This record gives sequence, C-alpha cells and structure tokens, in this order.
Amino acid sequence: MASVTFEKVTRRFASGGRPAVDSLDLDIEDGEFMVLLGPSGCGKSTCLRLLAGLEDVDSGSIHIGVRDVTHLPPRERDVAMVFQNYALYPHLSAADNIGFALRIARMPRKRARQRVQFAASVLDMEDYLGRRPRSLSGGEQQRVATGRALVRDPRAYLMDEPLSNLDARLRVETRAQIVRMQHHLGITTVYVTHDQTEAMSMGDRLAVLKDGVLQQVGRPREVFARPANTFVGGFIGSPAMNLFRLPLSAEGVRLGTLDVPLPRGVLRAATAERSARIVVGVRPEQFEVLPPQDRTTPALDLVVEAVEDTGAVVYVHASARSGEGLGDIVVRLPGRPTHTQGAPLRVALRPDDMHCFSAVTGLRLEHP
Repeated sequence: MASVTFEKVTRRFASGGRPAVDSLDLDIEDGEFMVLLGPSGCGKSTCLRLLAGLEDVDSGSIHIGVRDVTHLPPRERDVAMVFQNYALYPHLSAADNIGFALRIARMPRKRARQRVQFAASVLDMEDYLGRRPRSLSGGEQQRVATGRALVRDPRAYLMDEPLSNLDARLRVETRAQIVRMQHHLGITTVYVTHDQTEAMSMGDRLAVLKDGVLQQVGRPREVFARPANTFVGGFIGSPAMNLFRLPLSAEGVRLGTLDVPLPRGVLRAATAERSARIVVGVRPEQFEVLPPQDRTTPALDLVVEAVEDTGAVVYVHASARSGEGLGDIVVRLPGRPTHTQGAPLRVALRPDDMHCFSAVTGLRLEHP
C-alpha cells in the first residue's frame, strides 16, 4: 500500500487548446478510496492514465509513496488497473482470466491458485471460477476483471469507470462489492466516474474536476453541503441545485416575490467585489412546501409545469409567477404526487438553507 501524490501535474495533447490536466495538486492518503468525479472531458481519465504511466506528464511530478514514478514505465509502478472494457479472454475460464497475470509472472501454481481463490472469495465469485466469460453476466464479468487486478497485490488500484456498462441493478450490487473489497484490503484506490451517485456512495473523498482543473476535494457530505463554487454546487446533487442570479438589496435578495435576508458576512463579501448581483443556490429538497390555506407565511408563488414521479419522491418542475431570471425551479416532494400541471405551488425558504456564490468569480461566499 502507498499514498499517491500529484504535484503541479499538467498534460497537453498535440491538438493544442487547453490542457487536459492543468497543474493538478492532489494528495491521496495510504489506504484511501479517492473518487475523481466530473463530466465527460474534464480530465479525470487522463489523470488515471498519467498515474498508470499510459500517458506522459508534460510538467509536474507523480509519487507513489516516496517513489517518484513520473517517468517510469507502467510495469515498474506496481499498480493494477480496471478498465471500462472488461477485456476478458473468451477462451479462458474465470479462474484463468483472474490468474493470467500470475501465470505470465511464472508464479508457482499452488500459490497462484491460492491467490485466485482469495480474490474469488473477496468478490463472492467462488461458484463461477469454472465458467467462461460468455456464460457470465455483465456484473460477473466485471468482478472477474476486478479479481484480475486484485490478485496482483499492487500498491494502488486504478479503476476507470468500471461500472458504466452495467444496468442500474448490477451497478448497485457491484459498487457495493468493490467498496467491501477495498475496505477489506485497505489498498489505496483511485476510482474515476462521471456518476455522482457512485461517487457519493463509494468514496472516502471526492476530487471534482472541470476542464482539467481541480475544483474541490473533500468528503462526499462536505462537498455536497458546502460546494466551493457554482460548478460544484450545480454538478453535485440530483436533480441539480437551483441557481439564481439575483440583484442585491441592502438586506439580501428578492427571489420572485419573496424577500430573503442574507448574512452580513455574505453581503460584505459581495459588496467588496462591487457587484450588484449574487448567485443564490437552493437544492430541491430545501424548499418547504406550504399548504394552500397558509396565506400568512412569506412564500414564493410557483406554477407547476411538470411532475417527475420516481416512486419514493416526486420532483416538481415549476416556474415563478413573477421575478426576473428564475427560470425552471425544481422542488422535491415526499410521497405520491398531489400536484398536476398548471396547479399553484407555494414554497418557503430559510436563509440558512441557501448557498451564496460570487456573481463575479462563482466562488462560494463564506460568512461567520
């Protein structure tokens, strides 16, 4: 096991333009499950390939433990990688696929069988070792590919969107299997995904990237509760955070017909930028839906445009009756849908539930 460190790592491709990875500084602790998260094209897979030695670093350095591996070939880095494409040998059994690297390394057969059996027990694959890939489900094939990396006992596991080809049920099952495996072995793992549900449920910490630039690093709950900027706030969470660009007043902002006070620290920070506006973020679950008969509580008046029923919860897409620049507003409701298209909806909001960002830089505005 070992820690992993990226120091000012930059990677540019021959096509020019912005770097695929731009001055990345990231420390991954020994035994940690780190998730690299971001949209397609953000540079997360490139980071993994740089760590594996499959791409060259243009500047900066990469360390695995105390060892500088920046310019070492992949075989000398002592890492194991699981790809999105399982790449199993169709003519070999699951056991032979898992143990293939051990055979190439000329490990004694008895020891190799023990390692394969251990990997199978960790991944709950004992009953499938004699089967060939064509008789295995997608989730079982993914576990074979994971076992192939597991038997090597590397210093770090690298996983590049390994679950993206699975259906929803198999993704849930397999990600739980991977988390149990990592916790059992305690080996440093770097996991790449664009799926925030995977990231939130699997990682010890998240590293969120955009356009090759690291946006925020932290524990999943911390990143969700205190996004560093509007990109992270809008990317983390499903459905996405509602973001409103609103004019500032002496006490706060006006959200449609609703006057919302803001903390003094936020107002001072926004005023210091000499901006007349601020970006306010509200997650769908942070709106409080008021009963129709409540006409005394200050509220934002909405009109229901569409209802999205997911079974456990309902997401209502609505528009404000008045107010500039509010656009589509998503509100989460518990239970079964009771609102129909065109129906009125009144929601209240507590100032403490709001996320405030600079309209100039997009960065979070903190307050005491």
